Amino acid sequence: MAKRLGKQTIVFEKDVALLNSACCVGKDEGNGPLAKTFDKVFYDEYIGQKTYEAAESVLQKEAIGEVLKKENLTPNDIDIAIMGDLLDQSIASTFAIKDFSIPHFSVFSACSASALGLGIGAVLVENGAVNLAICVASSHFCTAERQFRFPLNYGSKRTPNSQRTVTGAGAFLLSSQKNAPKIRAVTFGKVKDYDITDANNMGAAMAPAAADVIKAFLQDSGKKPDEYDLILTGDLGVIGSKLVIKLLQKEGIDISNRHDDCGLMIFDLEDEKSAAGGSGCGCSASVFAGHIMRKLKSGEIKKMLFCATGALLSPTSQNQGLSIPSIAHLLEIEGVKND
Repeated sequence: MAKRLGKQTIVFEKDVALLNSACCVGKDEGNGPLAKTFDKVFYDEYIGQKTYEAAESVLQKEAIGEVLKKENLTPNDIDIAIMGDLLDQSIASTFAIKDFSIPHFSVFSACSASALGLGIGAVLVENGAVNLAICVASSHFCTAERQFRFPLNYGSKRTPNSQRTVTGAGAFLLSSQKNAPKIRAVTFGKVKDYDITDANNMGAAMAPAAADVIKAFLQDSGKKPDEYDLILTGDLGVIGSKLVIKLLQKEGIDISNRHDDCGLMIFDLEDEKSAAGGSGCGCSASVFAGHIMRKLKSGEIKKMLFCATGALLSPTSQNQGLSIPSIAHLLEIEGVKND
């Protein structure tokens, strides 16, 4: 059974396998550096729907359908669906899952929803509560702009420190199968608040939470950064990625030669539209479900840390002039051994 290390980390003694994954994205993501790693690319922002919110639900449905097809499974084979998005009442997730007849709960952890869902799913699989779990997270550029910033027809100019919300979804199947990448541990993060109030500066808001949970895992486990091929953060972008390295260096922890960020990887940073990189639940979910899972399955990545980050703001807190707290959750993951 799982055992606890320190205050925040849970280590799994039984295998928890990332059985398979699938990801679906929008046109800008599909034209980016990781284009070949996505299962489906939709070039219509509405994906044939009447609203952007309905389009985001389709992204989740398609990702679920793709990963089930890869494993020749039906919805009846799945014991629980753990899903997250950025919308009020998690409507992208609830409208996506309602026709699948799978027991479901939504998680809200802003852009860290992918790691939180996988962490909760891993706990359920490891202790035998479920045999097969599906974990899904999504975001959509247009739904996020409407909810957190300005409607697109307002025509507001994006600031250089802003990040572009990824239109995408990633779905993961968790089981106890042996021959697949494994989740070995999860560290659930704490809410951190460094009094950032600029809703465009997500990287600066989230970096302290990423640094805190990485430090917590390393202290709890007694491990060192150089034990890992990759320490991957979720969507810190250009500014947050630099900041998390500096914050950890102040603590005597150097991840600079191991670190990469999904928000840096998914877009061409020379493209003006991407500004400081990608963000959103779909950023880490789609990069991890596609590009990173391929490297884990091939054995190219033998051992890594995945730390998705979230800015816990809402339209209400923004309108009240409150700061932007943040949170991050971390997974220790082992790739397939091809000895």
